[in-house]
Amino acid sequence: MADLESAKQKACEAIDGAATDLNMLSQEIWNNPELSYKEYHAHQVLTDFLDKNGFNVERKFVVDTAFRATFGSQENGGINARVICEYDALPEIGHACGHNLIAEAGAGAGLGIKAAMEAAGRPIGKLTVLGTPAEEGGCGKIKLIEADVFKDIDLAMMVHPTNTNCIGSPSCLAVTVFYVTFQGKASHAAYAPWEGVNALDAAVMYYQHMSVMRQQMKPTWRIHGVISNGGIKPNIIPEKSEVTFHLRTPTAIELCEMKERAIACAEGAAKATGCKMEHSFSPIYANVVSNNTLVKLYTENAENLGVKFLPENQAVNMIMGLTDIGNVSYFVPIIHPFYGLQTDSVYHSHGFTAASGAPEAQEPTLVHAKAMATTVLDVFFQGEDIMKQIREDFTENMKESES
Repeated sequence: MADLESAKQKACEAIDGAATDLNMLSQEIWNNPELSYKEYHAHQVLTDFLDKNGFNVERKFVVDTAFRATFGSQENGGINARVICEYDALPEIGHACGHNLIAEAGAGAGLGIKAAMEAAGRPIGKLTVLGTPAEEGGCGKIKLIEADVFKDIDLAMMVHPTNTNCIGSPSCLAVTVFYVTFQGKASHAAYAPWEGVNALDAAVMYYQHMSVMRQQMKPTWRIHGVISNGGIKPNIIPEKSEVTFHLRTPTAIELCEMKERAIACAEGAAKATGCKMEHSFSPIYANVVSNNTLVKLYTENAENLGVKFLPENQAVNMIMGLTDIGNVSYFVPIIHPFYGLQTDSVYHSHGFTAASGAPEAQEPTLVHAKAMATTVLDVFFQGEDIMKQIREDFTENMKESES
């Protein structure tokens, strides 16, 4: 195991040595926030950075703002590991989810692993740093899955900043967006209201139906919505209304049940008001299925670097939102640890935007880049012995997800 420890040290030294460049990379992305599928600047600076550091870079990979940067080979049946970067921002509030730091951690981990691979003096595996756009509602990783980008991969990982202590195996729910449109009939609200069919009434009734349903929902289910279109003027009976709900459950199977209930609520409101109803769903963001063996390796490496994790009895009750890495977790063993920044602000807030660009964000981001790098090296050096455990975990997780 001396070779492994030496490789880990080499990886950490490489990340420390690139700290200034990694910070500049993160700041460049933070200062130029771009929305889903419009991350042209982030794509450029990340691919330039990886190309400069000796990776074989494929730009505009599958979609215009995705990329794939590779190093090494699977000679003699070696392991194929993937580190994931995200870099899209949110409307109006910029990098309020810290994707600039996710990109920095992924690029940093890639540099560290590559340095250890070069120092090993022999083939030990294949590394890919994968740039995935449009996590914020754009289903970027789902498009890459559909293009078989995750085929023949042994494992994948990424990290995500948050405002709590670190969580090795976060609870990220399965999510879909439910779009409902009610079509009524316009009329003058004072002169001839009986000639109209009020689509706003349908929207309000539907919203109330969904709210009442909460009493019979499981404690782990979540629904939240808005009436995004309620009419034009008070003296016109609204002939069209639109309502959007997010539906969240711990598993995709439970989400199917919730979808049926939501449709029934909308149908009932339409029937009661005489409106016509149309609906659609976004692609499902699946719940995250973390691989236990990889989580254990990551936790041990992070703790060796001084990281303190939230106690499991507290972490299990924390719901961390949605992410399309969940869809990846149904195709390949993954981990998606969360790590804490020095802020009380929750993500998707102006306060978290500031925290993601603050100098204080650098130390924890680089620490978790090292934790990813050393975890990948654990797998590279232990080879098929550890991969057998990882695959067994994955198979068991998939069986549990189907039950």
